[in-house]
Amino acid sequence: MKIVVMVEGKTEDAFKTHLIAFLKARLSGRMPKLQFDRFEGRIPKQDHLKRRVALYLNERPIPAGHVVALTDVYTGTPDFQTADNAKRKMREWVGDDPRFHPHAAQYDFEAWLLPFWDEIQRLTGSNRSSPGPRPELVNHQNPPSKRIEEVFRTGSGRRYVKARDGLRILSGQNLLVSANACPELKALLNTLLEISGGEQIP
Repeated sequence: MKIVVMVEGKTEDAFKTHLIAFLKARLSGRMPKLQFDRFEGRIPKQDHLKRRVALYLNERPIPAGHVVALTDVYTGTPDFQTADNAKRKMREWVGDDPRFHPHAAQYDFEAWLLPFWDEIQRLTGSNRSSPGPRPELVNHQNPPSKRIEEVFRTGSGRRYVKARDGLRILSGQNLLVSANACPELKALLNTLLEISGGEQIP
């Protein structure tokens, strides 16, 4: 089975290596083919999203069995207020197709990196304290990506590069640590496990 995963940018694209490894360990003999489609900036909206999803589901010679869309809540626009609001809007735009699975990182993908704060400190030489035990509550006013950018700037004196440094932060880490701190990440992982016939994370 092929699953298309729509992602917004370089950080999410870098995440696929760790996501595939996580799923393979839990889907012995049932691992689907994951096709990541990266959009620069954000995934499509409204009718554009509906058309794109329909294209995947009817693609020849191998249509997708499922399409998963992952957006940030923090997009630089006021389109979404919360992860639930983003998922509801994407569902309304696409329609009630059970093969479409909307997901959202609240407030952006870097929230899922915050549980690995010790590694961020090690990579940057920073002693700045963690934003707290609930990464997905770090908000629009100072979203997770901005927190990490600041730690890199003040700690190592260099710029945070999403694709490169996101990979470095995740290297050797257990995604369950982040999933247990981030309900939206757990929901995404459970969707992929469920549609692949695997056991969900409790």
